Amino acid sequence: MTTSHSKTDSATTLDGPAAGTFPDGFMFGAATAAYQVEGAAREDGRGPSIWDTFSHTPGKVAGGDTGDVACDHYHRLEADLDLMAQLGLDSYRFSIAWPRIQPTGRGEVNQAGLDFYRRLADGLRQRGIRPLATLYHWDLPQSLQDAGGWGVRETAHAFADYAGIVGGALGDRIDAWTTLNEPWCSAFLGHGSGVHAPGVTDAVTALRAAHHLNLGHGLALQALRGSVPSGAEYSVSLNLHVVHPDRPDVAEDLDAVRRIDALGNRIFTGPMFAGAYPEDLLSDTAPLTDWSFVHDGDLADIHQPLETIGINYYSTSRVRQWDGTGQNNHSTGHNLSSASPWPGADSVQFLPQPAPHTAMGWNIEPSGLYELIMRMHRENPDKSLLITENGSAFDDTVTTADGQRRVHDPERTDYLRRHLEVVLQTIAEGADVRGYYAWSLLDNFEWAYGYSKRFGLVHVDYDTLERTPKDSGLWYAQVARARSLA
Repeated sequence: MTTSHSKTDSATTLDGPAAGTFPDGFMFGAATAAYQVEGAAREDGRGPSIWDTFSHTPGKVAGGDTGDVACDHYHRLEADLDLMAQLGLDSYRFSIAWPRIQPTGRGEVNQAGLDFYRRLADGLRQRGIRPLATLYHWDLPQSLQDAGGWGVRETAHAFADYAGIVGGALGDRIDAWTTLNEPWCSAFLGHGSGVHAPGVTDAVTALRAAHHLNLGHGLALQALRGSVPSGAEYSVSLNLHVVHPDRPDVAEDLDAVRRIDALGNRIFTGPMFAGAYPEDLLSDTAPLTDWSFVHDGDLADIHQPLETIGINYYSTSRVRQWDGTGQNNHSTGHNLSSASPWPGADSVQFLPQPAPHTAMGWNIEPSGLYELIMRMHRENPDKSLLITENGSAFDDTVTTADGQRRVHDPERTDYLRRHLEVVLQTIAEGADVRGYYAWSLLDNFEWAYGYSKRFGLVHVDYDTLERTPKDSGLWYAQVARARSLA
């Protein structure tokens, strides 16, 4: 086989894989998010984000945990970069903390913040690891939230300004960019059920936030293309929902799937990839809003050229039409709340999924990743695909033998293997999948779950911050170097 790129080139051309072997050019990576790993929350000019505020609000995060220190990645950058090289990563997906660049979300730029990400990008490239930078992974500057946050369109324009600043400052060393991470969570967990920052529980605000996130995505792409050297690649990372009907032969359950698909998937893929919101989405939510917050020209701004779709996948959902008895379960595994993250779909009930489950209570179903990849391949044949998040939380235990710390986590190794097998299958069937990013590099602050859930390839002792590669991380390193599951 031949390849037309190195780890740090922007072009990514793949040849067909042999059995059990990944194509030349396929990227094995790992991912993190700024608030979950960096710490240094009040250092070097960083301003507060909505997650600082949310995590410091009693009762919002398990154990009263915050991201003030997290994994202290900000101070342990060089050691963590060496750890990535030890794990054989081709690429590292990280997010840039908006309040570290613009402490209030507007105006003056914090040079110390830009310098940190320069050091990160340079350190990656020196080790042959390609940087993939995400502009927004949920840490909106608190000052922007005080002015209305994603519920107002001005935030989308502020996001575009921020994108232009970051692209101009870092575009000479970063040639792969993601605009948003999981805008569904930002809109509907943040503004619908309220289990994520900023903790709003208002259906109309959630829909407004979804639109303004879409608008911010499109405006940011335009700003990046105006500030980053040509040849860069652009993507968005979506946590697309795989939804199955409880009773495949019952029309009401099929309609429940349609409603969740509209609110969970097509509310983003429609305007981003086709330039329009789905008519059934507008109809379903008409009792709530007339969508007058969509202005003339918005859809054209959202529908920008995009090279790559990032797929974040963890589990599937099973739904049915609620019969109206008892309390309806709106949960998709992101904490139960009295408020629903599904505006316009109150009649849909989410049902428990059969075992096996991860420590998050999420079912393990690799076939769901197959469904997502093949769907995106069919619907967007002009775009390449990246698995930008996939991983599992388990209750890991550190053991010591002969003075060596070890974490035996066979369940996570099996999870990774089975999902990578699916990726290979989809490539063999013609899907243009360019890479896989394990979530996550490090155990970290797991949002509303605090430090109670561990997803990392690397164990972090939260008392000492010592890093210990887990057996799954060592296995992943072998796969990345061999480029094969054989």
